[in-house]
Amino acid sequence: MTEQTALADRRAGHGEKPDGAVVRDALGVGVAVGLSGFAFGVTSAGSGLTPAQTCVLSLLVFTGASQFALVGALAAGGNPFTAAAGAFFLGVRNAFYGLRLSQLLALPRAVRPFAAHWVIDETTAVALAQPTRRSARLGFTVTGLSLYLLWNLTTLLGALGAEAIGDTGAWGLDAAGPAVFLALLAPMLRSTTERAVAGLAVLLGLGLLSVLPAGAPVLVAALAAPVVLYATGRRRGGTRDLAEHGPAEHEPAERDRVDPGRTGPALVEPAFAEPGPVEKEDR
Repeated sequence: MTEQTALADRRAGHGEKPDGAVVRDALGVGVAVGLSGFAFGVTSAGSGLTPAQTCVLSLLVFTGASQFALVGALAAGGNPFTAAAGAFFLGVRNAFYGLRLSQLLALPRAVRPFAAHWVIDETTAVALAQPTRRSARLGFTVTGLSLYLLWNLTTLLGALGAEAIGDTGAWGLDAAGPAVFLALLAPMLRSTTERAVAGLAVLLGLGLLSVLPAGAPVLVAALAAPVVLYATGRRRGGTRDLAEHGPAEHEPAERDRVDPGRTGPALVEPAFAEPGPVEKEDR
């Protein structure tokens, strides 16, 4: 009876995704993103961190965007507290992911502290894309495990390689981290609003580099999202008002316009037609 139940669970039922497809998708995400840990190791070594510090950062923090933000601010000579603040605000989004995944995965209490360490963009995306709770758990686990192992391995290789070649700036490897981050971000910008947020964030970040201390432009660039969303909401609100209330009052309505080339009596009299001659009343 137990074997039959297990076979039924592995079988793709109505609306269920096969386990093989879930594992394939999860491994694809884990391997593709995990290889970028090499760029982080190189960037971290170029910012002055030792290979040991770099590896500890990947083992304990394990969120790529925050790690790149931290070492990038340190490499630019920023204050460690400012760099840590920027990394912290980027990592806050994982807490919101956790709220959603806690309901979706419904893991046992003893497992939740360990699973929380794997709550990142990639594991959340794979889990939410699954049709059932079972496949969501499988996708989350495979993505988290493969990405965690590969990310830390490539971080170590990148840090050791950067230490062996010496000055990473002379080889141009100090730009590897930002380049990989942009390569991962660009395919996600699909809507006009997302592209506008990214463009404004770039302008704010680059424009304030020479004005604010290192690390602070990243925090200011985060204001691009609420600004663009506010402007988009105002524009949509104006379009909605026009659709509901019609054209402005000073413009004549379509039904009041008369075609000058039209012959015969008008079906609708113009709204501002001049009165005709008044006939005298017979007495």
